[in-house]
This record gives sequence, structure tokens and C-alpha cells, in this order.
Amino acid sequence: MAANPHRRDFLSYSLALALPVANSTATAQTPPAWPSKSIKLWVPNPAGGSADMFPRWIAEPLATKLGQVVVVDNKPGAAGNIAAEYIYNAEPDGYTLMAAPPPSLSINVSLYPKINYDPAKFTPITILCMVPNALMVHPSVPANTVQELIQYAKANPDKLSYASQGNGSTSHLTAEMFKQKTGVRMVHVPYKGDAPAMADLLAGHVHLMFGNVSQATSHLRTGKLKMLAVTSSKRQSQLPQVPAMQEIVPGVIAVTWFAVVAPPKTPAAIAQKLSTALAEVLRSPDIARRFAEAGAEPVGNTPEEMAQWMREDTERWRQVIKNGGVTID
Repeated sequence: MAANPHRRDFLSYSLALALPVANSTATAQTPPAWPSKSIKLWVPNPAGGSADMFPRWIAEPLATKLGQVVVVDNKPGAAGNIAAEYIYNAEPDGYTLMAAPPPSLSINVSLYPKINYDPAKFTPITILCMVPNALMVHPSVPANTVQELIQYAKANPDKLSYASQGNGSTSHLTAEMFKQKTGVRMVHVPYKGDAPAMADLLAGHVHLMFGNVSQATSHLRTGKLKMLAVTSSKRQSQLPQVPAMQEIVPGVIAVTWFAVVAPPKTPAAIAQKLSTALAEVLRSPDIARRFAEAGAEPVGNTPEEMAQWMREDTERWRQVIKNGGVTID
């Protein structure tokens, strides 16, 4: 039977009418290519410290990778809670991010009675780098190894004092972890920030401190302080002579890490694109060198790997805070 030419023309006409509608629907459902505008990277700390320095180092090369400007800005206050709450409630479109150290992501949830965000619901992007703490001791303390320090502290309970940047800081919690694992008793002397704590340690007004490894290295060279251990899981390549605390006191692992997160419900495709771009930036020789000189190990892991680390770190500090009865008062 011969084909009906009128039916063929009708089908062609119907298809021609349907195509624009289908294309219009697809366009409406497909978001514009990301990123199509500048990205804001918020830091929950004041300008000038490591938490501010690392994001600024990666901003320009990340902008080059993504083809959009990356602006770094600071929103300090309430131990990082102000910035974290702001990011938590931001539009999950990939244009508002936070580069933060542990308090906002794994510590404050156990330290503060009430915070207005859930760190576990942030969209993880990647960990930028990890910086171990170091056990720094004033030369007046008669101990040259961790074992000798433990023996001296047990023989002289509450005679040794340790400085920290403040109640609930990573230096405070690392010392608390050390106390819980070893059974020693020491007096906590909290300061308002790292600078006054280090000044009093160098002057011998306090006996020891768990502080930034790069900061400790400069004083180690001059003999103003003794470095007895680093609190990473293994020895640092730039300090092979300094043991990892894990070798002597298993379970004392305390690493200051800096990570990028996005608001909850940020699309996985955006998170993955950001993670991949940041990993490439962190692998570049110039950035890797700058981080290494600051005592930091570049990471650049996947969102899934970062989420796993966050869960482990949150539980680690939850136990320390609970067992030590640590409060921010």
C-alpha cells in the first residue's frame, strides 16, 4: 500500500512543533555551566595566621583552573562558629565556600552546648593540608625525651604547667589527650591566642606547649626550646630525628588540618569539580613547596575521603572533651 503523503506531512509538522518545546524544557532544567561567576572563599579566622594564609595561597591558581575569580575574605568570631553558621545557611550553588581548621568542623560540636549548624551536613570538598603539633618544652624542664617528661610529671604532679591558645583550642585539647593517655597531671594556663602563649613559654613562665611544628622548628634551631615529639601518625620528613608521639604513647594523634567545605546539599558534580581542581593546585610544585616550607603537608583528597576523616576527627575530640570535662569557660 502506498504511504499517505498527507499523514507524512502531518507527522513532520507535529515533530517540528514538538522540538522547540522539548528543547525549551531541557534548557530550563539544565543549570548554567559552573562556575559562571566569581567564588567567595570565607575564612573563619582573622587575617594573618595559617588558617588565612593557606586559602590565599591557593586562591589565584584555583581561579586559573576554574576560569573565575576566587575571592578570600575573613569572618572571624566565636571560635569559627559565626562563619560556619553563615556558610551553613548559604545558597548551595558552589559560589560560597569556607576554608576552615578543625574547630568549625570537628571540635565545636562537642565543645559548645548549642551551635546553629551541623558540621556533618556540610558538603565536603577536600582537605588542603595537615600540620602536626609539636611538644615544645622549655630548657629548664629536666627531660629530653617524652619518656623522661612522663616520669618527671608523674613524680611531680601538678608541678608542670602547659600553655595553650585558649580553652578548647587544639593545643589545649592535644595536651588534654596526652594527659588522658599517660595519666600525668599538669596545670593548664590558657592564653588569648598563640603569640602570648609562645612568649611566656620562651620566657619560662610556663613549662611546655603543644604548638605548631613550623613555629617550634625555628626555636629548636636556636636552642630556646626542646622539641620532644610531633603528634602526627609518623615522623616528619623535615625532622627525622624527632619521634612521632604515636611511637611512645599510642593514640596521641593531633593534627591541625585545613579543609574546604560548601553548604549542605551542594550538588555532587560541583563538589567533585572543585575537589579535582584543588587537588591539581596542591600538586603543583610551587604550591607544594610553599606548604612544605610552612610545615604543612598538602593533601587534596576526595570529598568521600574528607568526610571519613571528619567523622574520625570528630569522634576523637568528642572523647577527649567528654573524658576531660573540657569546657570553654
